[in-house]
Amino acid sequence: MTSGSTFALITGASKGLGKYFARALAARKQNLILVARSKDKLDALASELRHSHGIQAEPLEFDLAAAGAGLQLAQQLREHNFQTELLVNNAGFGERGKFLDLSLERQMQMIHLQDTAVVELTYQLLPAMIDAGRGGIINVSSLAGFQPVPYAAIYSATKSFLTTFSMALREELRLTGVKVVTVCPGRLRADPEDAEAQEKRQKVPGREQRHEDVVNETLKKLDSGGGLVIPGRLNRLTVRGQRLMSLNAVPKIVARLSKS
Repeated sequence: MTSGSTFALITGASKGLGKYFARALAARKQNLILVARSKDKLDALASELRHSHGIQAEPLEFDLAAAGAGLQLAQQLREHNFQTELLVNNAGFGERGKFLDLSLERQMQMIHLQDTAVVELTYQLLPAMIDAGRGGIINVSSLAGFQPVPYAAIYSATKSFLTTFSMALREELRLTGVKVVTVCPGRLRADPEDAEAQEKRQKVPGREQRHEDVVNETLKKLDSGGGLVIPGRLNRLTVRGQRLMSLNAVPKIVARLSKS
């Protein structure tokens, strides 16, 4: 590994939005630290980005779903003297089913990955950004975080936490030079490069979004100072419409859609 340069750290970088963030940032000549569990995919992506954009791309195999993993990753970054100027908290997964039918261990991993690790990494990496007077944090949340989602209760709860934490943090950091973007995409199209994901897809209501479009909107918001991004006009209208409904009505409606 090479130290002495500034990097963007992307979690969940081996596939999905993480991979597309990596490509978009590499095109901006941003050096990258790519974090995920899939070593082969990370190595292939890092090699691709080095050759196509002439940047430093460091693959780092790491499981952020384990307790305390964010702290351990931050310690590794310090040991290698990596200076992180952009943190992209993208890693995540979802499980569908009744709360008591799903594995407790798996649901706790969801909480560790999508909330605890995000808080730990942010707490560890943010002070250096503030000292430098510049930097950025991109938190990849979800449209699911704007309402309770029966049959995906823990997933929607983790995304609700992430959204409110991220938006609050942006206000705290407004005068520091560190920009915070909270992006809440809806349903994403199947990634043509990920055959496994296409096989596991389930049909759900609503339109689908391209990974590239979500990433482009997010980076534009980062460039303009940060804030909330809800990609897609229909998704924005959906969130606004829910604000006009009874708080008890929303989970009932979502339950019918989720169950079907």
